[in-house]
Amino acid sequence: MPSKRRVPIGDGQHALDVCRAAAESTGDGDGRGEVVAAVNAVPRSVRATAVRFSLEELAAQAPGRSVEVRVPPFGATQCIEGPQHTRGTPTNVVETDAATWLLLVTGRHTWEQARAAGSISASGQRSDLSAYLPL
Repeated sequence: MPSKRRVPIGDGQHALDVCRAAAESTGDGDGRGEVVAAVNAVPRSVRATAVRFSLEELAAQAPGRSVEVRVPPFGATQCIEGPQHTRGTPTNVVETDAATWLLLVTGRHTWEQARAAGSISASGQRSDLSAYLPL
């Protein structure tokens, strides 16, 4: 059963568009720090909405409960079919900061780039989200 949306689609898409525009304003350079700074300059409430909306989108596009994706302090979701956990720490966990997450879902950075930069903590066999990103 799909989870209930908490972020209206229009609000979420707008927030994601604002974050995407901020990331794209830095040009095509490889300066990750510059891109992260641009995304972090977006008002916190807009970043929070974009993260929550994109986590809901991920859960809708890859339903399941085998992987937990955490983007503190804004949200977390469970996704991807497979064995689900019910108590304690799940075996498949992905955790990253909001700016990195937004760069991944907008396609500004790839999963491999974020892993190489050490911006993602991912554990478990199912924790590679490269097949689901960008959204």
